[in-house]
Amino acid sequence: MASIPLASLASTGQKIPLIGLGTAEFPFGEDEATVKQSVLHAIEVGYRHFDTAALYQSEKPLGDAIAEALQRGLIKSRDELFVTSKLFSSNCHSHLVLPALQQTLKNLGLEYLDLYLIHVPVSLKPGAQLPFAPGDILVMDFEGVWKAMEECQNLGLTKSIGVSNFTCKKIEKLLATARIPPAVNQVEMNVFWQQKQLRKLCEEKGIHITAYSALGSKGTPWELNSRPIDCDALKEIASGREKTVAQVRTRGTEDLSSEPAATEFIRASQRCAGTG
Repeated sequence: MASIPLASLASTGQKIPLIGLGTAEFPFGEDEATVKQSVLHAIEVGYRHFDTAALYQSEKPLGDAIAEALQRGLIKSRDELFVTSKLFSSNCHSHLVLPALQQTLKNLGLEYLDLYLIHVPVSLKPGAQLPFAPGDILVMDFEGVWKAMEECQNLGLTKSIGVSNFTCKKIEKLLATARIPPAVNQVEMNVFWQQKQLRKLCEEKGIHITAYSALGSKGTPWELNSRPIDCDALKEIASGREKTVAQVRTRGTEDLSSEPAATEFIRASQRCAGTG
């Protein structure tokens, strides 16, 4: 089996596997067993990059899977893994960032994250949950929240910090006051939504892009009518090269990292096999 290629994060020099497994299973938190088994299967076939979030309610099953993988000898050390989690919007307040990360680490049973992201560039009232009311939405204090994120990195609780779902305008606003630039911007990106302008800006600023829903977002409220995995053009290319659509989808984006969802763990195996 070919190994998964790595990229270097410009702000820290840290290595990030270019293919990872996302653990968002909608409705959130309703099938922890699937998340755990998907992670274990992915570790068995060679995955080392795993993405979770407080919002997904998948931190605990991911942590349970990591603990079992260590017990079974599938990995020798937690240090072999790259684990990402995200700050939920109700904790996007300068005084709540550190406690939120500490809770995430407790959920995972880990001492540190490899990457901690601001999930979306919007704050909610402290304590607000989904579904939230329009009155719960607040303008984020970018400078204050990012300063707290920087402190989390300085404390060694996360090796790198970054953002998710940030537009070009939001990135420019953040960079205006940041002492540590974001290492990553995780956004939806696929053959139907290529985000060329955002990709260009991130490249110029040394910000690595992680693409989520690279194969589509099946079973979610935001699922597109046409999914990349069902694209006829990609099917034709795959057939001509005796590859799967999932394998074809990863080609041509070697400078990005990509994450299928936990329920796509069979395709995850195909993608892993297709990296060589």
